[in-house]
Amino acid sequence: MITKTAMITIAGRANVGKSTLTNKLTGEKVAITTPKPQTTRNRIYGVFDYGDTQMILLDTPGYHKARTRLGDYMVGVVKESVADVDAVILLVEPADSIGVQEEMLIELIAASAVPSVLVINKIDTIEVGSALPIIDRYSKRYGFDAIIPVSARTGDGLPQLLDILAKYAKEGPRLFPEGMATDQPEKQIIAEIIREKLLLCLDHEIPHGIAVEITGFSERGGGDDGSAESGGAQGRPVIIDVEATIYCDKKSHKSIIIGKNGGMLKKVGQAARLDIERFMGAKVNLQTWVKVKENWRDSKSMMKNFGYVK
Repeated sequence: MITKTAMITIAGRANVGKSTLTNKLTGEKVAITTPKPQTTRNRIYGVFDYGDTQMILLDTPGYHKARTRLGDYMVGVVKESVADVDAVILLVEPADSIGVQEEMLIELIAASAVPSVLVINKIDTIEVGSALPIIDRYSKRYGFDAIIPVSARTGDGLPQLLDILAKYAKEGPRLFPEGMATDQPEKQIIAEIIREKLLLCLDHEIPHGIAVEITGFSERGGGDDGSAESGGAQGRPVIIDVEATIYCDKKSHKSIIIGKNGGMLKKVGQAARLDIERFMGAKVNLQTWVKVKENWRDSKSMMKNFGYVK
């Protein structure tokens, strides 16, 4: 029985593993993950039960120096997410020094006076004992409540981390319904799955100028008796038709996204469709188009149209 809640923000520079940690702790893929920076653009809630506590993780964009209005928005999301929560995880890599982004985030945490835990991720990539100098360096820099090495990929250290996070829980009922793993609507998750595949398949300079909008979503062949004829488990329809428009901010990028004879777009679509089918629990007919919206990352109206609004 849930009698407590704990709302925890995960903050850090790009590519430290914030979304991987969120997914691992939640037990569901609520956030897309790629090796490329600035994969996460919005604040994403990951929700799960831990004993008598409903844990709510706020996965945030990587903290970076903004160069566009979209970048300003992402940095603003991080700053807002550090305030009014029960605790903040500062997620870092096992680096030889404290980076500029980490320094800025420490200052942000200190200014907010919120309890904080330093989590050193990716310890599976270093030798045993190598984390000790890093722990010493950060402990001298700021008074974290705890410092714990983990591997979000393998799960090492996560049980200890959860025990620490549970201490920040406050008495109260569920904030999210039972069984709900994220606050994102289905269409948003589908758009993010498509964007993830684009990030994974395309060259480094292109993905940051991409946005995905679900322009069509319909179900057919469904029922509500849960039978195979009526769509299987939970009465899902036999087929879900999804229409998605991929926007890029340069004309030269459109042909790259489409690829020779449509090869790249087909590759992205096939990979995305498989993940969407797993997520939706139904067959999916995915249709994609590519359009150019130059400089959309500096357009307030276009950003709002793509869901990047505060």
